[in-house]
Amino acid sequence: MEKLTLYYTPYCPYCKKVLNFLEDKNLEVELKNINEDIEAKKRLQEVGGKSQVPCLFIEDQPLYESDDIVDWFKENIE
Repeated sequence: MEKLTLYYTPYCPYCKKVLNFLEDKNLEVELKNINEDIEAKKRLQEVGGKSQVPCLFIEDQPLYESDDIVDWFKENIE
């Protein structure tokens, strides 16, 4: 399985959408709260080119947009 890391902030409604989906499906991925983890925020900006969340890193490839992230999980994990 690919290495998956979700970059998020706790108050972002789009992040909550993805987090709720993961919880509903009982899926576990590494979580990085960019409000609390300065290194994660730096990495998100360096690799993804922006600090937009939610962002799912799939083997270090960024995927943005909550609907696209949920769709990726539906196609690849469920």
